[in-house]
Amino acid sequence: MVDVTSKETTVREATASGEVLMSRETAALIARQGLPKGDVLHTARIAGIMAAKKTPELIPLCHPLELTDIDLRLSVDVDQGKVQIEATVRSLGRTGVEMEALTAVSAAALTVYDMCKAADKEMILSDIKLLSKKGGKSGPFIRKDT
Repeated sequence: MVDVTSKETTVREATASGEVLMSRETAALIARQGLPKGDVLHTARIAGIMAAKKTPELIPLCHPLELTDIDLRLSVDVDQGKVQIEATVRSLGRTGVEMEALTAVSAAALTVYDMCKAADKEMILSDIKLLSKKGGKSGPFIRKDT
């Protein structure tokens, strides 16, 4: 692990996003909660929150952090055949929360896939990326191509 002992404690925040591409029929099933496993967006949101909290157990050398807020937003676009996912994670600490935000999005996307795979095996998990971060020595970052 990287030694962060001498780093300043600051408010850290990171936002990541991703999407799950699928058929319009599958997106419509999600929108009307017509899948046998239940409410896809609600379940994926909980999975993302839980995964963010478990990031150091999943990603080698990640610091265990006290996360102070995890906000996961999911929406289904039936016309475009996709679920959009965005996660914002906050902490007061000495190291950033980018990995936690990216892990939250990834786990939420995997959960959407798992809950919908019986209806659509051709889904694609796509475009998982860091959108922004605040706090720390390196300063703020905002993705330019969003």
